[in-house]
Amino acid sequence: MTNNTNGFSTDIRVNGEKLDCVNRFKYLGAIITDEGSKPEILARIAQATAALAKLKTIWNDRNIALSSNIRLMRSLVMSIFLYACESWTLTADTERRIQAMEMRCLRKLLGITYRDHISNEEVRNRTRQAIGPHEDLLTTVKRRKLKWYGHITTSSGLAKTILQGTVLGGRRRGSQKKRWEDNIPEWTGMILGAAMRKTVRREE
Repeated sequence: MTNNTNGFSTDIRVNGEKLDCVNRFKYLGAIITDEGSKPEILARIAQATAALAKLKTIWNDRNIALSSNIRLMRSLVMSIFLYACESWTLTADTERRIQAMEMRCLRKLLGITYRDHISNEEVRNRTRQAIGPHEDLLTTVKRRKLKWYGHITTSSGLAKTILQGTVLGGRRRGSQKKRWEDNIPEWTGMILGAAMRKTVRREE
């Protein structure tokens, strides 16, 4: 897969064999696409939602405590969604979709529909009452990505080389696609270089 806007074709060969150039493929269960992380996040949302539906007999069993159901949901459903989330590039749109998916799951467990006119904050309050203070799904995604960023910056492997590497040429004019590393300063309030230096100092 290549990403260019100049119309030039790029041939990549391995052992003399030309590789097909595609705009979408699956690698280790994750969707890689020139559209960014949104297709993969939407696919993960769909898979987690399907897993939630398959377990409806558990959610509807009133002999199972709400606290147990929530913990089961986090283990059996959210674990599917969180697969490889460290590699995602989040935008405002995908962040909203993640929050909406989590809220649909919690409402399902609580037996609340949107017709009940109960706010999302009240849903979270009831969840906290059941299992105590806990991390919401979006915060979990961000924490995992930041942890992975810290791991990369203190390593000496290929991932660090790719993260710090640059290519010749400039970015196209107009609105730019968000890059993986763009999330780091957004979430930490530090420019990328400062965040990297702080991570390295902490490891030392």
